[in-house]
Amino acid sequence: MAERLPGNHLDVCFAEPWQALDEPALSERLHSGVGGLSHQAARQRLMNYGYNVLRSKARVPLWLRFLAQFKDFMILVLLAATGVSLLLGEIADAVTILAIVFLNAVLGFIQEYRAERSLEALKKLAAPEARVLRDNSEQRIPAEEIVPGDVVLLEPGDRVPGDLRLTEVNALAVDESPLTGESVPVMKQTGMLQAAGLHLADLSNMAFSGTTVTRGRGKGFVVATGMRTQMGQIADLMDTVQEEITPLQRRLAELGKALVVLCLAVCTLVVGIGLWQGEPVYRMIMTGVSLAVAAIPEGLPAIVTIALAIGVQKMIRRQAIIRKLPAVETLGCATTICSDKTGTLTQNEMTIRRVYLNGEAVSVGGTGYDLSGGFTSRQRTIRKQKKGGTDWPDLNNLLLAGLLCNNATLAKPGRRNGKRTTAITGDPTEAALLVLAAKAGIWRHDVENEFHRIWEQPFDSETKRMTVVTANQAGQRWVCVKGAFETVLPLCAAVRRDGVDVPLSVAEKARIVAAQERMGKGALRVLAVGWREVPANLTKLEPAALAEGPLVFLGLVGMMDPPRAGVKEAVARCHQAGIRTVMITGDHPVTALAVAGELGISSGTGEVITGIQIDGLNDRQLAQKAERAAVFARVSPVHKLRIVRALKARGQVVAMTGDGVNDAPALKEADIGVAMGRTGTDVTKEAAAMVLADDNFITIVAAVEEGRAIYANIRKCIRYLLSCNAGEVLVMLLASILALPLPLLPLHLLWVNLVTDGLPAMALGVGRAEPDLMYRPPRPARESIFAGVLAKRILVWGTYCGIVTLLAFAWGIYLGDLPLARTLAFCTLVFFQLFYVFDCQGDRFSVYTMGLGYPYLPGAVLVSALMQVAVVYFPPLQQVFKTVPLEPSHWLVVLFLAGGWMAAQGLWYLVGRPVNRGQPTTSQ
Repeated sequence: MAERLPGNHLDVCFAEPWQALDEPALSERLHSGVGGLSHQAARQRLMNYGYNVLRSKARVPLWLRFLAQFKDFMILVLLAATGVSLLLGEIADAVTILAIVFLNAVLGFIQEYRAERSLEALKKLAAPEARVLRDNSEQRIPAEEIVPGDVVLLEPGDRVPGDLRLTEVNALAVDESPLTGESVPVMKQTGMLQAAGLHLADLSNMAFSGTTVTRGRGKGFVVATGMRTQMGQIADLMDTVQEEITPLQRRLAELGKALVVLCLAVCTLVVGIGLWQGEPVYRMIMTGVSLAVAAIPEGLPAIVTIALAIGVQKMIRRQAIIRKLPAVETLGCATTICSDKTGTLTQNEMTIRRVYLNGEAVSVGGTGYDLSGGFTSRQRTIRKQKKGGTDWPDLNNLLLAGLLCNNATLAKPGRRNGKRTTAITGDPTEAALLVLAAKAGIWRHDVENEFHRIWEQPFDSETKRMTVVTANQAGQRWVCVKGAFETVLPLCAAVRRDGVDVPLSVAEKARIVAAQERMGKGALRVLAVGWREVPANLTKLEPAALAEGPLVFLGLVGMMDPPRAGVKEAVARCHQAGIRTVMITGDHPVTALAVAGELGISSGTGEVITGIQIDGLNDRQLAQKAERAAVFARVSPVHKLRIVRALKARGQVVAMTGDGVNDAPALKEADIGVAMGRTGTDVTKEAAAMVLADDNFITIVAAVEEGRAIYANIRKCIRYLLSCNAGEVLVMLLASILALPLPLLPLHLLWVNLVTDGLPAMALGVGRAEPDLMYRPPRPARESIFAGVLAKRILVWGTYCGIVTLLAFAWGIYLGDLPLARTLAFCTLVFFQLFYVFDCQGDRFSVYTMGLGYPYLPGAVLVSALMQVAVVYFPPLQQVFKTVPLEPSHWLVVLFLAGGWMAAQGLWYLVGRPVNRGQPTTSQ
């Protein structure tokens, strides 16, 4: 029997007064519990109540999308020409035009359908996630799969996935401005609200779908999903990836309008000359229409869309998820990549290597989450105790405080590669503290049986520390603090020595500072740990009040996050490509500089700018320093925003990474905001233009390369199509001026422009990058699509195409056979395009030096060539296109005129002088 919740609460928002129920009543009404739903129950409820999505507009049927292909301006012109042909009795011409238009519509429909499917897949990849408890274990699932009764966990930066009745909060504040318009985050609590007629803003024990957690942590039951939520009328949850156009697509649309004006003028000129020379009115009307179609590359927008869509799919395969299409174009212009250190440049698997306490340095064995390491000190022998812990009480205190002030979880130990290891959930820095304690035999689940947390001040980027108040079963309370060295040490008034708290003298403080600096120079990230035992007469004070007061310094832990494999090489590639890499981190300057030196970001002795120094600089001074500095240390998200603005003020195109909720402003300000897919918050991902699925710096470099390749391929398509179109227009114009018969019939022009050059152009848009692509400097952001020699090449090769086509026609006229002359011109034009498309593969390398870098191109060219041969030799098509069979001698002339230049290139290559196009420059 299908499961239904009592009262069918999903039919009406708040049919149940959820805010007025306590936790036991909630569990009973929702048939759930503190450990969440079972997987089976969750699946059943998903079937019953549907996905947690907002209603979107109905999909356009496929048949309507196909009909939309006939709304294009040039297609309408052709349909009008079909009507003229029918009125004048030219049935064959009318049928042929309709067949060509239909074939073009089919190709356009397929292109658009593939592009839309690619964007839909991208939208799914960019969908928000939720942390839930199911079968008593924490897991991440797509937000659309949560169901009523799920237990959802919240932390800073999370987008609340459904309407929740909160059951646990820890300094939880939620930004409800999308729902209520209130700009100040609302503090949440768990108590019952019995009053009737409460406004949404007064429901402090509820969290609503679409709102954002700004600080603290929380847990709650899902009570409404999808359109039944209070956000049900706002359809922007999944609209973060929109069908938007890039600046390049906008410029191409403007180019199309200019070409329409130009071609109308040329067409008018050709038609006027033809009529003056006595050509039939019908033929000249059809010629004018055909020329208009030939001059305008109506297939270019579709090919650009396909190139973008396939390029985005390639990026996804390389772990880069593009959320905003304009970022694809901007990636090719990037001049500076500002990257976080932890998890992006490094592995994000923290390992504590050194501990300092009681004036002694202790080395810790093991790497990553290997639990087999031990503790060694020059001053003493440290032994593990059978019941857990070590024989050194001061070390045990440090380990205990690190466990209590911690939100990570440790899985049961297992074995991996012959080592006793564990898996973690949560922040890697906190996980390192859990692993450190586990090496001494102190386990979190054992500690939680004795201590329970009663208050927490979560870590944030401003205070750079976390504070908790805990109590044991006897009611005794402790304040535990961990955080950045420079924020914790000033709070300490004493130091623990051999179980006794002694005043923290100036000399002792100097020794602690020296120990911290030694760790930093060893590329270790340093955390300080302190605590305070609360006197019995103060235990009745509010927990927040207990957190204030002097601490006892317990020690320092120095941890290392090893660099990711391949990052050093990726940084070097950036340097080759003219892209500067900047490290931005919250770590100590000495640690940051050591890691930067190891990765090749800086010399290891260069200048480091700290957050404190940034505060002392005005915007102009910061802009001057930011352009030279490679490392920023001890910075906050506010500093990140200023760094981005400073670099942009100096003309840099900036990519900025981020993962925390407070990084969102910097990511929005950057030219390319890059969010972390694994550790990033929902808010950060929504602010970003690109999401790294693997949180890896190498992926940013790969995305830059793909962005450059996409732009280069689009330029090649423009070069190919406009050169060919220019040749078609030129041959018709020259023939009219020279008083020659029409060298190409209207159907010839339609066939060339809508059929034979479509497949090669499509294949050209999805090829691989040229070998020197990442050795070129970034493209200027405001550079014209025709920059460098592109416009010159279009004019030169368009002129060559027109001349050789006219020469083939003139030779046929000389032979005294007009149908033969037109067939020769027709074939010369088509085969020139099929040879020329191979030359368009490379801007700086010929096909002989680069090879076939476009796997689909030979097949596309072969299909187009076979189609053209069929037009020449297949009798029914001969009658339609007015062609005659060509003899071998004719083909020799056609192929010489169409591809002789390419044979000359090959000969030049064979004699030992490779054909490239000069030294690389910025905008060739």
